[in-house]
Amino acid sequence: MSSFEWNKMAGAFLGALVLALGLSAVSGELFSHPKVAAAGHATIAGHGTQGGNGAGAASVKPLADRLVAADAGKGAQGTKSCQACHTFVKDGAVKSGPPLYGIVERPIASVPGFAYSKALEAKSGNWTFEALDRFLADPKGYANGTKMTFAGERDAAKRADIIAYLDSLSDDPRALPGKNAMTRSE
Repeated sequence: MSSFEWNKMAGAFLGALVLALGLSAVSGELFSHPKVAAAGHATIAGHGTQGGNGAGAASVKPLADRLVAADAGKGAQGTKSCQACHTFVKDGAVKSGPPLYGIVERPIASVPGFAYSKALEAKSGNWTFEALDRFLADPKGYANGTKMTFAGERDAAKRADIIAYLDSLSDDPRALPGKNAMTRSE
């Protein structure tokens, strides 16, 4: 093969390489997207701030205000996926999760016969409305190492509905904050 043939092959190879690089640059410009200003998890309401100004945390209403507007019926619908692991009836059986009847004000990690994670066993106190709200929002954030596989309910209003429903599952339901005041003033 002559040097002219080698030059043609080298030229074709280099030409193809330049074409590929050019197409790559053009497609990068055509299909580019804007840079992400902040990590996604930092902009979720209640889980950090947006740009450091506190806007993310400020957008969630206080739990007492959310419980005033809470609907236990909607909360019951919101627990459909929970039924795979939990029971909601009095004296319900232990499944892969503990039964949830009477959970409000029950001591944390206290159902006999259920093997709680060390993370929940280390928690003290009762399942208050506030504790339930924090746990339902981010179970692993509330008790790092919990066995619960549920990722959390990010919608604060839905969490309030679920808490209202859980409160109704009791022989002696607690008064939701603000509900008694509304009843007296009506």
